Amino acid sequence: MVLGAVLGLAAPQAAPTLEVMINPAIALMLFSTFLAIPVTHIGQGFKDVRFLGVLLALNFVVAPVVVWALTLPFVQNPALLVGILLVLLVPCIDWVIVFTGLAGGDSARLTAAAPVLMVVQMVALAPLMVLIGGPQLVVDVPPGPFITALVLLLLLPLAAAGLLQALARRCPVAARVQTGGQAVMVPSLMVVLVVVIASQMAGLGSRWIEVIWAVPVFVGFAAVMIAAAVAAARLTRTTTTPARALVFSAVARNSLVVLPLALALPERYDLVPLVVLTQTMVELVLMVVMLRAVPLVVPTHPFRR
Repeated sequence: MVLGAVLGLAAPQAAPTLEVMINPAIALMLFSTFLAIPVTHIGQGFKDVRFLGVLLALNFVVAPVVVWALTLPFVQNPALLVGILLVLLVPCIDWVIVFTGLAGGDSARLTAAAPVLMVVQMVALAPLMVLIGGPQLVVDVPPGPFITALVLLLLLPLAAAGLLQALARRCPVAARVQTGGQAVMVPSLMVVLVVVIASQMAGLGSRWIEVIWAVPVFVGFAAVMIAAAVAAARLTRTTTTPARALVFSAVARNSLVVLPLALALPERYDLVPLVVLTQTMVELVLMVVMLRAVPLVVPTHPFRR
C-alpha cells in the first residue's frame, strides 16, 4: 500500500495505465483463490439457505439502516452524501473472498453467494439511495458495470479454475499448474493493492480536505457492521468459518464496481469519485487489520447460546 501511494504521487501520468490493470489483477487474484476451493464445496454453498439469508439481511437490511444513521449529518452536502451512499450500499464480491480465506473464513460459501449479492445490489442500489437520501438524490444506475464485474471478475475466473481442477485430476502438468496458481494468491493480492492505490492517488490531490469528512463514516460503518455480523452469527449459531465470512462481507464494499458509475455522474457530483476512492483506501487498511482482528472476535469453535 505504501508502494502504491509513493508510485501514484511520483508518477501521476501512469494512473490511466495502472487503472486498466485493476480488473485483470483482480481476475488473476480470484482465479488463484478459486484454485484452492474445490468446485464441489462451492456447490454445497448454494444449499446453505440460512447463511445466504443472514448474508442478505446484513447487507441489504442492516447496512442501509447503519448508513442512514451515519449520513444524517451530510444531508446538506449532496455530493458527499451521494458518494457515501453509492459505495456503502453495495457489498463486495471480489477481494473480500481472498481476505476471508486468509482469515480462515469460508470463502467457498462467499463465492457461491457472490452472484446473488451482485444481482440484488444491482436492483436495490437506486431505490435504497432514494429511500435514504430523498427523491432529490435520484441517480441513474446502469447495469453495465455490475454485469461486467460479474462476468469478468467472478464467473470467468471461477470457470477457468474449475476447468483446471478437472484437468489436474488426470494430467500431472495441470496439477503442477494448479499448485503454482494457488501460490500466486498473495502476490497477486499485493499487485492489486499497488495498482488500485497508485492509479487513484493523484486524483485525490488537494481535495482530500473535502473528502476527509467521509473517513469517520467509513470507519464507523465497519465497526458497527463487524458488531452486527458477530451478533447475527451468535444469534443463528453459525459456526466459525461461515461466521468469519459474514463479518468480512458485512464490511467490504464494491468500490471498484461503482467507480465507473461515480465517474459518469454530472459535474455537480465531481466529488463522488474521490469519496469512492477514499473508501477503497480506508477499506484496504481495515481489511489488513481484520485479518488479525476477526479470528479474535470470532472464536475457533461454533458460537453457542
